Amino acid sequence: MSETRSDGELLRAVAADRDRRAFEELYRRYAPWLTARLRGRCADAGVVDDVVQETFLAIWRGGARYHEDGDAAGWLWRIGSRRLVDALRGDGARGRLRQALARLRHRDESSAEERVLAGVEHGDLAGALVRLSPELRAVLQATVVDGLTTREAAVLLGIPPGTVKTRAMRARKQLREALA
Repeated sequence: MSETRSDGELLRAVAADRDRRAFEELYRRYAPWLTARLRGRCADAGVVDDVVQETFLAIWRGGARYHEDGDAAGWLWRIGSRRLVDALRGDGARGRLRQALARLRHRDESSAEERVLAGVEHGDLAGALVRLSPELRAVLQATVVDGLTTREAAVLLGIPPGTVKTRAMRARKQLREALA
């Protein structure tokens, strides 16, 4: 019976020893999760599959360095979401069209992050978040929950960086007013 290694142990084994079994275990643990999260951001399954592969390839090659003080899932999400932004940026208008189609297709379905944001039960925050427009919530999700920069959020959402900044400012103002 083999002992289950922690995410940190697997990542150290991949980085230090290029341990193929550790890499395969890490992939089995996180590839389905990363794929599902990225599909919430991009309707093109081919692009998502490529981004997942590029994410794990960066880990294998050592281009992505894990700092042991962080959460492995969050670290993988940051790599994957940035690779998705890069893929969509390279696609130009086709990437923006895919994103628009994904938003139309999923407008009645909420992502896991949207459900978490809407379900926060600390004071009146849940109600304040629910009252934000979908556009403002999307900016908060991209910049706060996903940790993307303004430029990355702009590419991901298909809007100019200035619009991201304006919507973030409006969202903060509305939340402050609602919680005051």
